[in-house]
Amino acid sequence: MTSTAHVDKIVHGKIVEIDLHGKLNRQDYEDIGPSIENLIRKHGKIRVIVTMHEFDGWDAGALWEDIKWEAKHFSDIDRLAIVGEERWQKWMAGICHAFTTADVRYFRLDRLDDAYAWLRE
Repeated sequence: MTSTAHVDKIVHGKIVEIDLHGKLNRQDYEDIGPSIENLIRKHGKIRVIVTMHEFDGWDAGALWEDIKWEAKHFSDIDRLAIVGEERWQKWMAGICHAFTTADVRYFRLDRLDDAYAWLRE
């Protein structure tokens, strides 16, 4: 099955930028997971910014992969910036606190520069 999602990953040292569009499936996690795990091995704790626009969420397989990944890497992320345009994405940022020791903050898309500044502090 072909993914309807579009996932871009850009690495700036120990900051990982993940840009999500469409709906994620299990294959998306299998594609991106190993490279992020390599960064964790290289840098220890990393910082992550997830931008979501025209993002429709996860299918069941992707949601399961996300839960497993977050359980495995519970304390590997120092800061997590979630950037979005929908009310449910802000709500999701609040839920993330239960799955990580990271400092998690939500930013609207029009505040993307603030999110980057916070990650670089």
